[in-house]
Amino acid sequence: MATKIVLFITILAYSIIASQTFMYILSLKQLQLGLNAESYLEIRKLTDTLMRANFKYVIYTALLANLLLVIFTVQTPKTWLFICASIAFVALVADILLTLKGSLPINDVINSWSAHTIPANWQSVREQWFIIFQYRQIANIIGLLSLLLAAVFGTK
Repeated sequence: MATKIVLFITILAYSIIASQTFMYILSLKQLQLGLNAESYLEIRKLTDTLMRANFKYVIYTALLANLLLVIFTVQTPKTWLFICASIAFVALVADILLTLKGSLPINDVINSWSAHTIPANWQSVREQWFIIFQYRQIANIIGLLSLLLAAVFGTK
């Protein structure tokens, strides 16, 4: 029963993470591509501030729950549950590394701009952020799909 509870918590936290991915696929990327430099700067700074304040708790929860899920199922390594939980954990770690090494440094650059100091190449910086986020989206979708497969085929 503990494994099912941990699986539920992992899927819930992962779903919150993936919701950002799906919102960018559905609309947020196109919205940001349609903004002028000043509007883009304002929305990125506000988004980054709020995400840094709140999203870390979702990441910590998903990371801890996913790790526990892998630990709880390691004794049965050939099962759907263990394999899918492991894939989801690797995908989450990949997302975290891409965030720490890619997204956050670019956010720091963008956050250093003011409305009067936006560089001429601001669109290329934005594009670099989108490229890194696209890799994060792939990791998030793989992780969430793995957990959903575990829930459907890996539990009795």
